[in-house]
Amino acid sequence: MSVVSMSGDDTIILNSRILTGLGDGDVVKLTFETDIANVKTGKNGNSIFGLNTTGQQAGLELRVMRGSSDDVFLNSLLAKQTANFAGFALMFGQFIKKIGDGAGKIKKDTYILQGGVFVRPIDGVSNVEGNTDQSQSIYKLKFSYAARTVT
Repeated sequence: MSVVSMSGDDTIILNSRILTGLGDGDVVKLTFETDIANVKTGKNGNSIFGLNTTGQQAGLELRVMRGSSDDVFLNSLLAKQTANFAGFALMFGQFIKKIGDGAGKIKKDTYILQGGVFVRPIDGVSNVEGNTDQSQSIYKLKFSYAARTVT
């Protein structure tokens, strides 16, 4: 029997706010940039294993419609972080993918995000050839921890 995985209608929540003013393409992109473990093999085939807890960090890229209420919300959080980094309340959230099995059953593939900060300011561009990126704000965040559950 074949396996079917149908996805769509995903949800991103930051600081209890459901973001709806998303743009085009990969509107939410969650990445893990560091390995969670290291292995080194030495003399006589002896192997050393090490847990790398920095591998729990996750990068989050959001493509938001420039000027939307979500852009205003995120930009105000970025301004708060910039104005008082030590006093900034770290962000939290969820990225929920809905996965259908083709027979009407849906599972939630959820990433729980904790300890988030913005890692870059928002780029700006003016393009006369119709590049749609000029009408989007691309936010780049990093979370200290992101756990995945499938229910």
